[in-house]
Amino acid sequence: MAGWYLAPMEEVTGDLFRVAIAKHFGGVDRYFTPFLSPVTGVAFKTRQGREIDPSHNAGLPVVPQVLTDNADAAAHMFGVLADLGYSEVNLNFGCPSGTVVKKGRGSGFLRDVDGMKRFFDRIFSAELPVTVSVKTRIGFADAAEWPAILAVYNQYPLSELIVHARVREDWYGNRPNTEAIAYALAEAKAPLVYNGDVTSAAGARELMRRYPGLSGVMIGRGAVTNPGIFRELQGGEAMTAAELRAFHDDLYGMYCARYGAKDTLFKMKELWGYLGDRYPDAPRAKKQIHKCRTEAEYLAAASELLGEA
Repeated sequence: MAGWYLAPMEEVTGDLFRVAIAKHFGGVDRYFTPFLSPVTGVAFKTRQGREIDPSHNAGLPVVPQVLTDNADAAAHMFGVLADLGYSEVNLNFGCPSGTVVKKGRGSGFLRDVDGMKRFFDRIFSAELPVTVSVKTRIGFADAAEWPAILAVYNQYPLSELIVHARVREDWYGNRPNTEAIAYALAEAKAPLVYNGDVTSAAGARELMRRYPGLSGVMIGRGAVTNPGIFRELQGGEAMTAAELRAFHDDLYGMYCARYGAKDTLFKMKELWGYLGDRYPDAPRAKKQIHKCRTEAEYLAAASELLGEA
């Protein structure tokens, strides 16, 4: 049976989003946090601390994702996360952000295969308190890099390999490289999870049909556009307009309680960058959401969209 995973998306799929999607729809087999980075190698920032606070993830199968190029910092973080009750940690080798790449982290690490080996050698040199999975792209500039990168991963006991089938230079453009997925299914030693451009339940099921060797599918942007997608994948009903409105209102209320109305506007605009794809025939209302400066303006524009069938 396939695992259906919620992808980590910075500023979008945080702890409050996870709570809301679990409450209103469910169906997620694993929730991955937006990436966590160490501060001076020993602590997390306040925002990141909220992501891994056990009380913020009660009852949810959450996997913290870690972004670092420092093996000692990673090992320390594994211990901290294990002490908090987490049994798995996911390493980020896929983030395409320019700031991240400049530091040689995320997908920027893929340019240094020897450095990757040293990193994993250090991590797996001692018994770990958690299992380790990896989320990766298939290269930095060219898919021809993928066999050498996969050969590195194959040397270590990864619990899963989550593959976003693009190179860093693709960002989120171009189509996912299906040849790279087929190659990984044939060659990877760890269970393989697909990620990239999954926009519907039907599309996720088609991937599992086309690649029966996959152990799961991770969905990011498609799950923000359709928060009910995981329930569908578990055999439930498609999300209704009333359910979407209830989800939105609940999430908005939680954001306001934590961040205040002003900062909540920024967070909701980020959400509508994806949710707005549900309303291709309402450009004026979507534009109003991104122009709004007050809570009243936002609620009026959001209500107009959410009232659409």
